[in-house]
Amino acid sequence: MKRGFIAVMLLSACLLISGLAHAYDFSADMVMTAEGQKMSGRIFSKGDRFRMEMNAQGQQMIMITRMDKKVAWSVMPDQKMYMEMPIDPKSSPKTEIKGEMERKQLGTETVNGHPTKKYLVTYKEGTQTLQAYQWMATDINFPVKTADLNNKWVQEYKNIKMSAQSDNLFEIPAGYKKMQMPAMPGGMNAR
Repeated sequence: MKRGFIAVMLLSACLLISGLAHAYDFSADMVMTAEGQKMSGRIFSKGDRFRMEMNAQGQQMIMITRMDKKVAWSVMPDQKMYMEMPIDPKSSPKTEIKGEMERKQLGTETVNGHPTKKYLVTYKEGTQTLQAYQWMATDINFPVKTADLNNKWVQEYKNIKMSAQSDNLFEIPAGYKKMQMPAMPGGMNAR
């Protein structure tokens, strides 16, 4: 797996949940499948702060999103380095998928022990109109699973534990050096 693919997956997942999970403190196991590749890790949330930890091919990647500071940090523990990317809070999703145009409830299901409402969501990404399924847990008001119609990509949360999270999880570890990151597609520039 390429480091760029991992970073994009982490950032996409952080942005997807950033507005959905605000006001909740929790931790969960996360499984993401895309382009035939599967990644698993942990996610931590405290209000408007998020941390995702993933291991891919023996390399640990951590993405910390701080909506209060309008930044996301990609932390590389093996190199004791991090990259910083600005986040526009106005562009982050609130209770829907970014670019959402329509949401239609299809029914109810139980996913990973949580009662959910299953939705068909139509959203715009660039010039494309796309659709995905989303299972919103009614007991915790959180999307426990999101997938495209053909299961080309799936994002799922398991073992969700609603509990207070340490502030230290959402800070750059002491002694880490900041490195520059090249400009990203879609106008996201590194700081």
